[in-house]
Amino acid sequence: MPSHPAQRFQAPSSIQHGTPLKEVLGPDLIKLVGESFADILPEFDRRRFERAANAGLDALEFNQRGQHIGRALGQQLPLPFSKTCQVLLAAFGPELTATEGNGLAPFFYMPHAHVISELGIHDVEHGLRANYELTKRMTAEFSIRPFLVKHRDHCLRQLAEWASDPSPHVRRLVTEGTRPRLPWAMRLKEFQQDPTFTLPLLELLKDDEELYVRLSVANHLADILKDHPDIALATCERWVDEASTKTLPAHVAKGRRWIVRHAVRLPAKKGDARANAIREAAK
Repeated sequence: MPSHPAQRFQAPSSIQHGTPLKEVLGPDLIKLVGESFADILPEFDRRRFERAANAGLDALEFNQRGQHIGRALGQQLPLPFSKTCQVLLAAFGPELTATEGNGLAPFFYMPHAHVISELGIHDVEHGLRANYELTKRMTAEFSIRPFLVKHRDHCLRQLAEWASDPSPHVRRLVTEGTRPRLPWAMRLKEFQQDPTFTLPLLELLKDDEELYVRLSVANHLADILKDHPDIALATCERWVDEASTKTLPAHVAKGRRWIVRHAVRLPAKKGDARANAIREAAK
């Protein structure tokens, strides 16, 4: 049997019809999260944590549950956040070994994400370190967003460095965490108003070897297209032109064209002539 509680967390491979997603964040998860911290923090009171985390849980929706459990967890973690971060990292289980097929099990770390976003926001260095490790186990696309609002320039510099990280989960965070219109997440209004904040990050990852990362680049570009169609479409046209030259390896050019087709698919379906011309050129 796997030794870490996160590896023993049983969750469906996908969202189940008729079963609310919020049920994933239930008593079984709470018990295992408590166990993971009790294993490394002797003063951690598992029973107190379980009582607090389960109290009123039934009335809460998915994200509310993650926040509620995270707050019950944070009540017993040491401060300042530099110490909280040490405990979180010690309590983490193994990193994900694949970019797909992980099902809903990574939601084990939803409470951890809320701890990071709420308690770490005033300590950008340790907050980013915690997000860096979190995203290799679930995703930090939600928990990094408050940092991008409060510490924009610092975070953008760090994300530019992470664009060359060996982990595809970290590289994907660079583009997914900065998406201005990320579903289920707070809007990044500055990035929505001015795409020049994040376009350089897309340039760094547009030829990533992992489809997992390139899909995020495409979705981010599609977000920009909703608010700044001329800028997004011009970027797509330039990428297609670059892919048409013989200076790029064939597999890189193929991946670039796939990103562009995916990014403009919705306006193309609606009959946008420029988007359709781009899709045709990107075949």
